[in-house]
Amino acid sequence: MRAMVIREHGEIDSITYEPAWPDPVAGAGEVILKVKVCALNYHDLFTLRGMPGIKVPMPIIMGIDTAGEIAELGPEVEDWSVGDRVVIDPIDREKLKLQGEMMDGGLAEYIKVQAHQLIRIPDAVSYEQAAALPVAYGTAYRTMVTIGKVAAGEKVLILGASGGVGTCCVQLAKLAGAFVIAAASTEEKIQKLLDLGADECINYTDQDFMRVIHAGYGKPRALGESGGIDMVINFTGGETWLPSLKCLTRGGRLVTCGATAGYDPKEDIRYIWTFELNIIGANGWTRDDLHALLKLVEDGKLLPSIEETVSLEDTRDAFQLLDERKVFGKIGIVP
Repeated sequence: MRAMVIREHGEIDSITYEPAWPDPVAGAGEVILKVKVCALNYHDLFTLRGMPGIKVPMPIIMGIDTAGEIAELGPEVEDWSVGDRVVIDPIDREKLKLQGEMMDGGLAEYIKVQAHQLIRIPDAVSYEQAAALPVAYGTAYRTMVTIGKVAAGEKVLILGASGGVGTCCVQLAKLAGAFVIAAASTEEKIQKLLDLGADECINYTDQDFMRVIHAGYGKPRALGESGGIDMVINFTGGETWLPSLKCLTRGGRLVTCGATAGYDPKEDIRYIWTFELNIIGANGWTRDDLHALLKLVEDGKLLPSIEETVSLEDTRDAFQLLDERKVFGKIGIVP
């Protein structure tokens, strides 16, 4: 089969195109999928470059989010048939391993997965939409709904709103009836976020988002009537962390599900106890989260934002766009 393979950690040019990589073989309880779409994630870049404390087996095929058609059933697989349309839960919850990081992923014509990872795709949902869901949209659903419990009438600030997680957070907050303030880096992305339903946008390249929030919604107060907003979604960390705390109203909550700009930011715990803030972590997703997302897409309430799809041979170009943050929503690879 054709595949994109890495043999060592490095940069994007370390990903090599292999026109005749060995086909996967299904064992007991395993299924072979013909890959229809593999959606890229920033986590793939972390896998490519290496992460402290995580030893990735080499060589490996990256690609976490994969949707496809069952091509072969291994022994002891029941309730599935060749030709079924499926998306995988990328976490093998029995072995506690992540597809595309500890096991070969979807940047190839075929992928081997455990049957228990399969989730059926409803007829009204496309392969592209399904592939966009697990990592980014699953994380967003858990962050915004399952853990964050966004509610009608709340004011919500979403940082990094133009990526896969962010675009889903915008839509979920609007579905809940919240007032959504989205932050992005270009006017083009801001217009797309407004089209997606954001009520207000902040271009953080030429505006200080904390000052914009204070000017529009007031500063928090320890006593009396408090300004600020109810909820901040922050999966960037770094220099955005402390200003995020300063945007929150008394009793507000900051929900974090990542640290793409740095995991050890400057902190000022006085704001936490003075304004009785809630710092909440959301980690990954569950199958229930994925089923809920598929239902929202099936009902036409949620639109996974896929910027474009490219061929397997153009995978490196797609990673370059992702690395340079030139993608709105998701980008998919179609073998």
